[in-house]
Amino acid sequence: MKLPPLKDHLIFWPIAVAGLAADLWTKTAIFNWLGRKWPQAHDVVPGFFQLVLAENSGAAFSIARGKRIFLSAISIAALVVVLYMFLSSRIRDIIMKIALALLAAGITGNLYDRLFNHGLVRDFILIYYKNWQWPAFNIADSMLCIAVGLIIINTLVNGDREKTSLKK
Repeated sequence: MKLPPLKDHLIFWPIAVAGLAADLWTKTAIFNWLGRKWPQAHDVVPGFFQLVLAENSGAAFSIARGKRIFLSAISIAALVVVLYMFLSSRIRDIIMKIALALLAAGITGNLYDRLFNHGLVRDFILIYYKNWQWPAFNIADSMLCIAVGLIIINTLVNGDREKTSLKK
């Protein structure tokens, strides 16, 4: 397997490491701060955005709740695929390299919680309006969503070009 050039590593690894660090630091900081406060919530933008303490034993929207080993295995498999895709150097678009780095950071951030927080992923961002609220999430979840968005946009914009370049 031919490794990607140095310039690709200088895109991928700083984003992946900084993203993971930001996720783990914010989870720790918010949980330490709100854990000493009552109520354990803080309005950032009243009526819209709040910091809260929430733990999720499932995946997105609590899917597969309580299935720690299964979710950890899926996360490890996904991380292996992402790293293989990057290291196999088949990805040419910078947007895709950034998306892979964000995927690696997001997967690793939530996997860390599953492995070292009794299977519970720490969430703290709550978006709401009146009686409606989105499930609480974290920085890792945000990076995963941004990565998927980048992949979709890149596929729509460059789909045919990418297929052609992979055939060569």
